[in-house]
Amino acid sequence: MSKHAILSASGAHRWMNCTPSARLELEFDDNSGEAAAEGTAAHALSEHKLRKALKMRSKKPVSPYDSDEMDNYTDGYVEFVLEVIEQAKKICSDPLILIEQRLDFSKYVPEGFGTGDCLIIADGTLHIIDFKYGQGVLVSAEDNPQMKLYALGALDLFDGIYDIEMVSMTIYQPRRENVSTSTVSKENLYQWAEEVLKPKAELAFNGDGNYCPGEWCQFCRAAVKCRARAEAKMKLATFEFALPPLLSDEEIADILSSIGDLTNWANEIIAYATDAAVNHGKKWPGFKVVEGRSNRKYKDEEAVAEAAKNAGYRDIYKQSLITITEMEKLMGKSKFNEILGELVMKPPGKPTLVPVSDKRPEMNTSSAKNDFMEV
Repeated sequence: MSKHAILSASGAHRWMNCTPSARLELEFDDNSGEAAAEGTAAHALSEHKLRKALKMRSKKPVSPYDSDEMDNYTDGYVEFVLEVIEQAKKICSDPLILIEQRLDFSKYVPEGFGTGDCLIIADGTLHIIDFKYGQGVLVSAEDNPQMKLYALGALDLFDGIYDIEMVSMTIYQPRRENVSTSTVSKENLYQWAEEVLKPKAELAFNGDGNYCPGEWCQFCRAAVKCRARAEAKMKLATFEFALPPLLSDEEIADILSSIGDLTNWANEIIAYATDAAVNHGKKWPGFKVVEGRSNRKYKDEEAVAEAAKNAGYRDIYKQSLITITEMEKLMGKSKFNEILGELVMKPPGKPTLVPVSDKRPEMNTSSAKNDFMEV
């Protein structure tokens, strides 16, 4: 679409927590980068595959991001949607299935609209499935405002036609092995829309309210120059950074809870300043642009091999197996498990300190070090 919503569904988590950010973002170009372009390509491919699986006409998209990995992940998405459809058919012989459906939720959010990846309507239940190709941030469907906005848009279209009582919202995020589903009643969703969403959306659309930095700043276009965020990050400097044993456990925990976002913010500042200096001639006081370190590389591998052979050297190549993912794609999952299942292992991951909200089970730290060192 040529038009972009000021209050987008994908940005709802941000503008609902920091209402002035939506208007502030308009002052910055949308430099989404490679990850966003790759995600768009994956969405296009998944849409094509799903349409073909449902016997709809579709032309396969081509992009520079096409890969075996993307093929595998989009195949998995289609398999998942087909499974949901089969489950829906057990209670409804002819469920309504919509792909890439435009959804208008402007009844609650000024000029609000978005696109639902897949909608399935069976007796009493509206299913919304959102395909997320990103791997940087684990996305949960629980209390997810983007999914709720899509649900409101879908209800606006179909609530008067179908007897919908419940809404099931699913995030399918294959690169994080994450399938997250949240189910809410239609009444609870409407109550949230009236009591929480509408007041926040009105403030955000008008650019009102207070700046409120938090983890939702990550994808905000204004984040790198936002004064409120900078002040929040600099509050860490109020700690007297003596040796850690001199800090209380509570102070260390407080620092740990903020350090990830602080590191991201610092990296964003470096990236912004570097881009301005290298690409726009910006001169930063006390800094200069120099040539970074680089590694040697062959100019022409074929010419190198020929020259080495002519000089009498033969042991100049190395051979390695294709990756596990490539091998599984080559054989197919069942054959792969039959032939190589006993020869594949998944070693324990390196012990990592994370917030208690992380869904991974807690390790036994008394044996974690030994287990990791044995790998």
